[in-house]
Amino acid sequence: MAELKRSFATDCLKGTSQVFFMENAVTGALFFVAMAYASYASGVWATTIGSAVGVVVATLTARLLECDEKSIESGLFGFNGVLVGAALPTFIAASPQLWVYVVVGSAASTVITAAFSATLTAKWGIPGSTGPFVLTGWLMVAGAYSFGALDVTGDAPKLATDYLQGLQPIPAPIELVQIFFRNIGQVYLLGSEISGVIILLGIFIASVPAGIAAALGSLVAMVVSIGMGADPVVVSQGLYGFSPVLTAMAVGLIFLEKSPRVAIYALLATVVTVFVQGALDVIVSPMGIPSFTAPYVLTMYLFIAPKKLLAPHPHQPVAGHMVGRAKPGAAVAGS
Repeated sequence: MAELKRSFATDCLKGTSQVFFMENAVTGALFFVAMAYASYASGVWATTIGSAVGVVVATLTARLLECDEKSIESGLFGFNGVLVGAALPTFIAASPQLWVYVVVGSAASTVITAAFSATLTAKWGIPGSTGPFVLTGWLMVAGAYSFGALDVTGDAPKLATDYLQGLQPIPAPIELVQIFFRNIGQVYLLGSEISGVIILLGIFIASVPAGIAAALGSLVAMVVSIGMGADPVVVSQGLYGFSPVLTAMAVGLIFLEKSPRVAIYALLATVVTVFVQGALDVIVSPMGIPSFTAPYVLTMYLFIAPKKLLAPHPHQPVAGHMVGRAKPGAAVAGS
């Protein structure tokens, strides 16, 4: 029984570490330390508690549903649950009903993870990654507006005109350092730069290349968002950097074979993620829901999908036929 408890706890910690693609219980424990520090600093413990509930419920659900054992032990059914558990208390006020919501959402994330695996991954070889978290989080936060017992407080609806435009002054050096680490902490919805330092340390413990990729992703996001004149308040909170951090790791290190060419490809993907972040913030904010890691998910899916098949569909008619006049049963190229 004691061994079973240790095994389950390890599975949960690995699930926590898998948010950054690491399979390391020590790293997962450090991530909880980062969350606990942010909660201590803010005096609000709901996010840390929700993360613990989320990863436990998601992992337990996977075991009850007899999902793939190796995936469970690797933490691959836990990381979406831990993010759901962190996100819902961040955007919905604490109440007894909230914790019911967290449990249901975390359990649902496991089912959705399995659904992504059976479709997106099985058919096209695209990893689901945090896609199940984004889908679950969007549905749960949007749904909370329908229930009087749930109070959505963390992301009031905005208009596109609420966003500042134009070139903004470059932050002071100490602010740049804070932004750099907040970019990393915000993957866990943590606005603390100290938490970002702890998380980056946890990544380096599991993998030095992964730590370098995360650091470079944060740096690129900071340079691009500041250079393009993004809202300085949003940039300073690390909200333009967390998705690019994940993109840099996923495209440059995790899902494609490492090479100089892939490194350049990952740089392009990271820059694109910053622009997608700005676009999705404007698109989803009027609906009163956060973008979560959707900018990373969308960009990663699009950049992973081609793999080696980078040639576009030829734009010419099939031999012997005119465009739009193909014989019955013959496919016209480009259609």
